[in-house]
Amino acid sequence: MRQDFQEALSCWNRKRLSPTFPTAISAERFEDDRRMLRLEIGFLEELRQEVIAEARKAPTNPDGFISWFENLKATGPGQHDRLFPWLAERADRDEMRWFLSQEAAGEAGFDDLVAMTQVKLPARAKLELARNYWDEMGRGNAKGMHGPMLGQLVDILELDTRIENTVWESLALANAMTAMATSRYFAWHSVGALGVIELTAPDRSAHTARGLRRIGLSGSERRYFDLHAVLDIKHSRDWNDEAIRPLVAEDPRRATAMAEGALIRLRCGERCFDRYRGHFGLE
Repeated sequence: MRQDFQEALSCWNRKRLSPTFPTAISAERFEDDRRMLRLEIGFLEELRQEVIAEARKAPTNPDGFISWFENLKATGPGQHDRLFPWLAERADRDEMRWFLSQEAAGEAGFDDLVAMTQVKLPARAKLELARNYWDEMGRGNAKGMHGPMLGQLVDILELDTRIENTVWESLALANAMTAMATSRYFAWHSVGALGVIELTAPDRSAHTARGLRRIGLSGSERRYFDLHAVLDIKHSRDWNDEAIRPLVAEDPRRATAMAEGALIRLRCGERCFDRYRGHFGLE
């Protein structure tokens, strides 16, 4: 998971997911895609090996799995990290800017991840992902779209989100989420990974919003984090009830895949928090 590899994977993801024209098709492009796909799968398999034993402990019946999954909020990797109270209470403006630069650069675009994950899912889960996506899209109102809200904060604070200036841990998180969402082999993993974001984001968002308020940002300027501190509580409940539960009831094998995806996402986040604390001298 070296810096150069994660930078290369990030650049490839940006290129391959950007709309273009048939003139971009070439033998060289196909060969590059094939090579990078093999590396991406190897990267995911490396992440799976870190969590596979723990994921096998997750129950495979709906009630048991939901209980295990929801408990990740309290006991999962990286939860209640001391970084976030520090951001809320003590970080200065430049420290907040560095943290948010890393987070924004490592943001793979939740709306796009949901859109890619929902392809060919069973109807009930597909509908829940559609409702989630519609919220991410501001329910049709451009001013309510979550992605541009974060983009506004990037502009206000003049954040540096260039790939080459982003730590590999943050790039790896985005690359892992993108890999799971874009590969149908890891679709159930992506459902678990996206669901655990909704489950665990509210507390981190609330702390970040407090830090932004403390350094002087207005309500409209910190809206992205204020919103996710509240809305994701409902999103998590609905995701668990309407997506995860029926998917596991239909095929218990999906529980193990979702557990792996959730743990991969949390471990990637934990690595980020460790790196950020090291940067700030909080070890």
